[in-house]
Amino acid sequence: MAKPDNRADNAVHLKKSIQNTLQNLDEAEEYLEEFSSEISEEERSQIQQKNERRKESLEAFREEIKDEV
Repeated sequence: MAKPDNRADNAVHLKKSIQNTLQNLDEAEEYLEEFSSEISEEERSQIQQKNERRKESLEAFREEIKDEV
């Protein structure tokens, strides 16, 4: 039997996802700054691309929170 769709705490889960994504974004930016001379261009590019996807996810999370509220 399928579980009922309980959306009561969706906004809370979305806020936690936003916090985690922001933390990951900040940590990646700090890593890029701290180890800029030690990482390859390929690794730098991968981290920057991942951060762009994180920023897109943040926008989507925020839109979803607006829908939930």
